[in-house]
Amino acid sequence: MSDLDPRLNAFRDDLADARLKDRVAAPRYVEGRPAGIARGIVDLRRAPDASSGLDTQLLFGERVRVFDEAGGWTWVQSETDGYVGYLESAALGPAVEQPTHRLRALRSFLYPEPNLKTPALDCLSIASPVQVVGEKNGYSEIAGGGWLYSKHLQPLTESSPDFVATALEFLGTPYLWGGRSSIGLDCSTLVQLSLACAGVNLRRDSYQQAATAGEALNGLPQEVTLERGDLVFSPGHVAIMLDAEHIVHANGFTMTVAIERLQALEKRVLEETGGKGFTGVRRIMP
Repeated sequence: MSDLDPRLNAFRDDLADARLKDRVAAPRYVEGRPAGIARGIVDLRRAPDASSGLDTQLLFGERVRVFDEAGGWTWVQSETDGYVGYLESAALGPAVEQPTHRLRALRSFLYPEPNLKTPALDCLSIASPVQVVGEKNGYSEIAGGGWLYSKHLQPLTESSPDFVATALEFLGTPYLWGGRSSIGLDCSTLVQLSLACAGVNLRRDSYQQAATAGEALNGLPQEVTLERGDLVFSPGHVAIMLDAEHIVHANGFTMTVAIERLQALEKRVLEETGGKGFTGVRRIMP
């Protein structure tokens, strides 16, 4: 039995990613083929079943590697953060080879023509990568078809370095376990998407971020001088410091993205973990 995390490595009893050939035993290995997400927001599930648990979501324009397809479901691995799971086959299209922009508005409609009065084709969420192939009437035509309002886009050559300000744009967004969009998201997605707009790629889950994001500070929140943008971790959770006393986070207590005092979060964490409390602080370096 492999000790690899199946959420981040594509292997099953019947087949595996060919890149894992030296690490897992399988009756069949598959190279995988590239594909792209062709819908605004797509659920990635643990099994090929709409009632299966939601691990994460994929965004329009993101690339995946396809390993298997059957019964209307496709088994893929995200090239954005490595997550493996099942999505509806109809949500896939050709991979966008050269994205030029990201959606910078929280969300924006995709139109069949450069005209706001035409019925929208879809709704895209912040950080979705797109390739602009033309412009007209203040709208940008994207590869694969459709038009987005140009002022809602940001060239990939530019960024929004104040990721805390970006996180604050999500205030009031509903909390959704496994959610990864401005329609609904969880704590680690708030961090991931906010930093994506700053041009920083980050892993998906809080336990991964706790080990890889920025640099670890030598001490717990009560033991270090906290700064704006520091990431404060507790078991299964991450919050962003606004200043030395306040945080912004997506959380299951308010069921929204909200601002709270760090002290209030600490009290709940102590109660929920039997006194274990915070586990670490990491600083995103410029």
